[in-house]
Amino acid sequence: MFNKLLYLKCVTSTATSPYPFIHHHPFLFSLCFCTATSNSPSFAVSYLVDNFGFSPESASKKSKSCKISFQTPEKPETVIRFFRNHGFSNIQINYMVRKAPWLLSYDPCKTLLPKFEFFLSKDVSSSAIVDLISKYPAVLRPSLKNHIVPTYELVYKFLQCHVKTNRFMFRSTCFFSGDSLTHKIILLLENEVSESNIARLLGNHSKAVFASNDIVKSVKEVKDLGFDPSKSNFVKALMAIKKISPSLWKEKVDTFKKWGWSDEAVSEAFRRHPQVMLTSIKKINALMNLWVNELGRDALELVRRPNIFFMSMEKRIIPRTRVLQHLLAKGLRKSANFAYPFSVSEKLFLARFVTCFKEESCQLLKLYQEKVSVQGKEEVGAALGSYQIGNS
Repeated sequence: MFNKLLYLKCVTSTATSPYPFIHHHPFLFSLCFCTATSNSPSFAVSYLVDNFGFSPESASKKSKSCKISFQTPEKPETVIRFFRNHGFSNIQINYMVRKAPWLLSYDPCKTLLPKFEFFLSKDVSSSAIVDLISKYPAVLRPSLKNHIVPTYELVYKFLQCHVKTNRFMFRSTCFFSGDSLTHKIILLLENEVSESNIARLLGNHSKAVFASNDIVKSVKEVKDLGFDPSKSNFVKALMAIKKISPSLWKEKVDTFKKWGWSDEAVSEAFRRHPQVMLTSIKKINALMNLWVNELGRDALELVRRPNIFFMSMEKRIIPRTRVLQHLLAKGLRKSANFAYPFSVSEKLFLARFVTCFKEESCQLLKLYQEKVSVQGKEEVGAALGSYQIGNS
């Protein structure tokens, strides 16, 4: 109540000009009362045209579709002052009104202030609130009591953390889109998706999943592929399927088949590491070419190690390939389990494939660092130093 009294005092304060906000910012919000009187039914239309650059046609359409109705400048100027007092710039206010002109019909004390206070009560900073609302003013449209609060409480139930809940709320516009988020969470529960997996989806801000209109179909598709809806891989598979269009999915499958994989091999690799289907076609071809044509390996070996497709070619695959080729040429390493060297940590790779070969270690390290970026060289140096300290 005290905050509201302060706010009322602020927005109703008088000045030399009857519209102090306009007096200080005449260029952005200059009113031209000659085009409409305060009793004219088209006053709201003229206000949008004269102050925010709407065309007469657009202003008329917006005023009807958004039910914008005010006959004097008092209400819209009160809204503008509210946003100014809460840290919004002229440019942000102009953008917001052009995108959501219905804001000008709101009562700041009854409609806007309670929502700001709610966000602040959840440890959201004022700057974060300004940033979100200035980009997505539609977040102010849903009812605080009937939508924002119950939706926040529902998301918090799964994430059990205000920081994560705030992050989801401010990064996922689906949070504010009617009751669709609640409905989709209910559908996931009804289709045996575990609460822990729903928490993973919320924590990953899975827009592709929660924005989908066929979420039940997608869940069934993933279950039919053999994924358990209680296991974490289910979420990875669901997100992968929703992120990739059917046509691109087929194109990627065809690319794998070009290198000798069958449909069954693609399915097995996907079950082992669902993100494999997020790999670009260019990356698939580059890795397969290195594996098959440069190393002379069987492409089917990668079916059991599909996580390799998510590794960096520059920082890991190519440098380690150089080392392995040298070791094989010198007869210092057998070719069995060739995928293993790519999967181990930096420290373990250096220990087992570089420093353990004392006579060759300098040459091996040189080969390894040739293709590594500046950042990669720093990581190698740190790992090598750690290894030497541990074995000194």
